[in-house]
Amino acid sequence: MSTGEATISNPFADPSLHDDQHRFVEDSTLSVGRNASLTLGTDSLIVLESKTTKAIPFFNILWAELSEFDIIIHYAHPASKDIVTVAVIEYLVEKPERTRVTAWVFKLLDRAYGESQRNKRIKVLINPYGGKGSAQKWYTRDIEPIFTAARCKVDVERTQFQGHAVEIAEKLDIDAYDVIASCSGDGLPHEVFNGLAKKRDARRALSSIAVVQLPCGTGNAMSWSLNGTDSNSMAALCVVKGIRTPLDLVSVTQGEKRTLSFLSQSLGIVAESDLGTEHLRWLGSARFTYGFLVRLLRKTIYPCDLAVKVEIGTKAEVKQHCHTQYHSRLSMEERQRVPEQRKPSGSPDEEGLPALRYGTITDDLPTGWKLLPYDNLGNFYAGNMKYMAPDTPFFSAAFPNDGYLDLVTIDGDIQRSTAIKLMLSVESGKFFDMPEVLYRKITGYRIIPRGQKDGYISIDGERAPFAPFQAEVHHGLGTVLSKNGHVYEGEGVSPSGPG
Repeated sequence: MSTGEATISNPFADPSLHDDQHRFVEDSTLSVGRNASLTLGTDSLIVLESKTTKAIPFFNILWAELSEFDIIIHYAHPASKDIVTVAVIEYLVEKPERTRVTAWVFKLLDRAYGESQRNKRIKVLINPYGGKGSAQKWYTRDIEPIFTAARCKVDVERTQFQGHAVEIAEKLDIDAYDVIASCSGDGLPHEVFNGLAKKRDARRALSSIAVVQLPCGTGNAMSWSLNGTDSNSMAALCVVKGIRTPLDLVSVTQGEKRTLSFLSQSLGIVAESDLGTEHLRWLGSARFTYGFLVRLLRKTIYPCDLAVKVEIGTKAEVKQHCHTQYHSRLSMEERQRVPEQRKPSGSPDEEGLPALRYGTITDDLPTGWKLLPYDNLGNFYAGNMKYMAPDTPFFSAAFPNDGYLDLVTIDGDIQRSTAIKLMLSVESGKFFDMPEVLYRKITGYRIIPRGQKDGYISIDGERAPFAPFQAEVHHGLGTVLSKNGHVYEGEGVSPSGPG
């Protein structure tokens, strides 16, 4: 068949293409089965049959291979808006075409995975109490089939008690795995990071192993921020296709203890709305709203002394920083070199966690810091990820690895009507621009509660002792998987508006 006849018979061929472009199109298209063709499009695999045509996004392609007689392609089929299930297409391949088909399959997998690692080696931790006891069922039904179809190598372990994931991560052979995936809420990833931090080669462990969440909890902030979903199956697909992304981690010192935080630290109404409503978990995410409204009506304040190392102090400057971050994405080659740049030097003194630049809570106040009274504090909230729960992008200016912690402080004696507007503004994306919200980029802080014998302090959603604590950021110390390798999912801070 001549080139002209081939282009006429292919409805996806452009008659204006030159000969070399025609060859490219021909190389991208396979004739399979009796009356079907497979074409590598711009962002999708085009499946053309005699009566139907469908496009499968490359992101949804899980695996492709050539068997003895057939080409077999596994992909994630959208069963609904928030659910994907494994589907298969299979076509007969003529023997003379096998060499060409093998090369085409390589091209398809290259397009499907890009810079994401194939055949990830995943250590799966299942919290049997997650999702009201449904985590195991969700893993078997929604997650495992996707990992299997993508040819991931999976090792599953169920946690037996609180803190078990710390022990598992501390003892893990980091050369045997690429990912630790937690079927849980945000508590298990917190334990995993802290388990890796206990290793003698903590920095290498934290940069080598990507920590991810398969959402089976209430808030699922990690999955919302990195994947834009709390769907188990969609999150599994995002893990399969996830791009290694450095993540800023935060050291929190309290007494003699040092803890790593990946998500947030809070004191005030947010901490109480979360930790003070544990008995209402049956309400789901609505318990946060209930807790907030109860404390709002009381006009509760949380007096403290506060010192902050501010790096970007105005909203206008934060917006400029966001603009710079969004437009400073490294090339694929540069991003692939990042893990090499982050490896520790190998000196025994540098194998553990980084030294604390600002010392601990028990040390003298760092040079240049000022401890000031904050008598009417309503909410102290420091965050490292954009979302704290579904539809709650508290930290809309946060980035995975910009080297800063985002700090929100709000007075506790504002009008109740204003406080309600603030709560509603989080979901609408207007929270950042509310004049009552003080939003800053910082690298460290010290906070000393006073005037209360007891209360709530939350570190990554886990209750900490009600006592003074200090925190500082470590730029790119941890590793996660994200959809784009650069920014969090969801809308960011608008360049316009009050600043």
